[in-house]
Amino acid sequence: MAVLKNSRRSGQAAIEFAILYGAVLLPLTFGTVYVAEMYWTWHSAVEFTREGARYAATHCWQGDTQNVVTYMQSHVPVNIDASQFRAGGTAQINVNYFSRDPDTGQLNPFSCDGDCSTACVPDAVTVSVTNYEFRRFVDFIHLQPVVMPAFPTSMPVQSNGCDPEQNTCVP
Repeated sequence: MAVLKNSRRSGQAAIEFAILYGAVLLPLTFGTVYVAEMYWTWHSAVEFTREGARYAATHCWQGDTQNVVTYMQSHVPVNIDASQFRAGGTAQINVNYFSRDPDTGQLNPFSCDGDCSTACVPDAVTVSVTNYEFRRFVDFIHLQPVVMPAFPTSMPVQSNGCDPEQNTCVP
């Protein structure tokens, strides 16, 4: 009788494993890969804004900030969806320059009549990326995309690409 009882239960372990694999292990594996890729993209977005701020701090100030935006659009990291930063994309690159009030030390929005000259050198710059959405796998499983934070990065302007002795600036 013991032989018959064991032979009837021989497929039970395989069925339990299939249920466990399909309901727990497979979703857990894909979830881990999804979260790891999202953190990798998160880190790349942080570095992307830092690189943009470094560029803005060492290159000429332009009122429309187009030189920084163009640089950043052409240097989007591989794992970030670059199409979101191109024309018509949802993500936006924001560049803000500031000047320090000598009396209070407060940072105020920078403005200047000219572009790219030794007379137009701001004190600080902030670069941020807004409306960037992490969409890997979410379209496949019909979930909402994850909207990344702005990742604002501020830096003091170092030279702004200008040489005061020669009175010239390099864009």
